[in-house]
Amino acid sequence: MTIAFNPSHAERTVLFVSLKPDTESIDALIAAGWHVVHAKPSQQVERLLERGAIRVGVVDLPKACDAQQLAEIESCISRTDATWIAQVCPGQADEEPIRRFILDYCFDFVTLPCMDERLAMVLGHARGLSVLREKVVQEPPAAHCSTMIGECEAMQQLYRGVDKCARTNAPVFIAGESGTGKELTACAIHERSTRSGRPFVAINCAAIPPSLLQSELFGHERGAFTGALQKKIGRIEAAAGGTLFLDEIGDMPHECQAVLLRFLQEGTIERLGGNGPIKVDARIVSATHVDLMSAIEAGRFRSDLYHRLCVLRLDEPPLRARGNDIKLLAQHALALHKRDGARKLRGFSSDAIASMFNYGWPGNVRELINCVRRAVVMAEGRFITSADLGLPDAGHRVGRTLAEIRCDAERAAVREALARHAYSLSSAAQELGISRATLYRLLNSIGLRTEAPMMRHLRMMDAENTPPEVPCAAPRPEAEHRVSP
Repeated sequence: MTIAFNPSHAERTVLFVSLKPDTESIDALIAAGWHVVHAKPSQQVERLLERGAIRVGVVDLPKACDAQQLAEIESCISRTDATWIAQVCPGQADEEPIRRFILDYCFDFVTLPCMDERLAMVLGHARGLSVLREKVVQEPPAAHCSTMIGECEAMQQLYRGVDKCARTNAPVFIAGESGTGKELTACAIHERSTRSGRPFVAINCAAIPPSLLQSELFGHERGAFTGALQKKIGRIEAAAGGTLFLDEIGDMPHECQAVLLRFLQEGTIERLGGNGPIKVDARIVSATHVDLMSAIEAGRFRSDLYHRLCVLRLDEPPLRARGNDIKLLAQHALALHKRDGARKLRGFSSDAIASMFNYGWPGNVRELINCVRRAVVMAEGRFITSADLGLPDAGHRVGRTLAEIRCDAERAAVREALARHAYSLSSAAQELGISRATLYRLLNSIGLRTEAPMMRHLRMMDAENTPPEVPCAAPRPEAEHRVSP
């Protein structure tokens, strides 16, 4: 039996946790090429896991496993990143505490007596899963930079726009709803530009009172106003050589807009109480969730300032339009905050993923991250469920069968053809490339004959044409070839 841990064997090491070693199982694992380390459910398990990269472990549950023993085992393995296999006695998995332990903490379980090949195979699968999880943590989802995550086409287009904007010093305007990550996009532009080694200064124009905003942007000299006890450098001057990010520019007070416009035109500022202009080279990136065109029409925003700011424009897609990015962002948020919870969470349940895709996310990415962080704390199982997320019931999107899609397409094509030809069956059938009899049968099969208001003018035959061909021996009266109103 192997007892000591050898770091050189870490890739093929299995930690065997039991109160009393099972020599048969341990010998079988050694014969299968595993390096086995035995430990009792105590601090010894944590010490061994801290010393090396042990990926998998076997928990040998005693036949009469009481609540105290089970709690001790849960305590020592819940704080580890290893993937666990439970080894139970016949009938033991039917007990509620054991069943809950297996579901919450284990990848799989085996029942004694177990074939040697079965245990080795399960351990191999567990080790492979552990490697995949480790790669997911080490290699975050595809992203343009370390803080932007997304693979959908809208995000790919945004990444291309960021690359183009980073090559120039022209002002950039970023439009998008609140919580979509406009500041992250501004940071990405700065990091990929030639100004990356210089300051990135951000200011929220909506968070500062109008009376103080001009001082925050341009600074002031000592004694410029009551309370100005010393000279202060403004945000624009602090961003010299770098990038100034004006967030929520749509909420900037009208009196400050004229002063900002002068800086954009001349490249100079003047501190409050100052005696002369100061040349400042700062690249301007602005953003807002406000529709600036509507604000211009309402007189709340200067059109000349808008055209100075919006030389280059980027649009942030809302989260509800980003498809599978919702899952990627949720997994990223879980990786960031999983240590906030009391349990070692493994991911999201299928119903949680479905509820996230069915929700509209009015707060966008910011709301998703906060929702996942709350669920990490509130979750009671090993997987975050829909109930843990606490999202309102948005209902499941009902899928459509291929037959339903085909029927809708046929109905639209026939309806449009009939409308174009004044509801003449002969002309409509000729355009669709079918006979009049086929079109007549199609009207019944796709349910268009019931649309009385639209079909009451349908003419089954033209004055110069013969009745349509029908699959019967005797000709039908003309009335039978018309669609009832």
